Amino acid sequence: MSVNIMQQQLLTMLQMQDDMNTKVHPQWREQGFSWHRAIWVELAEMLDHYGWKWWKHQEPDIEQVHLELIDIFHFGLSARLVSGQDVAEIAADIEKGLSHPLTQATFAETIEVMVSNTLATKNFDVTTFAGLMEQTELSFDELFRHYVGKNVLNFFRQDHGYKTGEYIKIWNGKEDNEVLMDVLRSTDASKPDFKESVYQGLKSAYPA
Repeated sequence: MSVNIMQQQLLTMLQMQDDMNTKVHPQWREQGFSWHRAIWVELAEMLDHYGWKWWKHQEPDIEQVHLELIDIFHFGLSARLVSGQDVAEIAADIEKGLSHPLTQATFAETIEVMVSNTLATKNFDVTTFAGLMEQTELSFDELFRHYVGKNVLNFFRQDHGYKTGEYIKIWNGKEDNEVLMDVLRSTDASKPDFKESVYQGLKSAYPA
């Protein structure tokens, strides 16, 4: 089975997700974690960042929307990995889904379709996820870059006491997600040490 660049990047992300989940719990596949629940909760949070309240003025916070999409992708990859399907087949299936985005008339309606499909299947609805990417102009290259960044942040959190409650979430007045965005803007994603450079950038900014 030949692997194209997109599939290779998906394989990289799937491996990174497996590594992250294993760091949290060595037998994570056997724990019955509700990945679908994490997905629909993130979708609701994303709608708040985009704006839906007709009784007040709201402007979409696209940067935060993209961060929520990255979080959803983490949970989506986990949902696919726990199925036991061959990882190369998972990558090929996700590539196919990303290539056929499904959208509704509005961003909010696309979110609602993905929530509905997520609850119905308890799995990752890739085509509607791709629709949300399309409606907010998030390219696959940006998805990859931000996924790697968020994965590194998750490792950083675990390394600095996230699970035991010692981790500091606000860094000099900024949430760690915001600091990550600053680090990503100043780090070259095309370099082979991209992941290590992001970690070092976070380490330099961490207040503890």
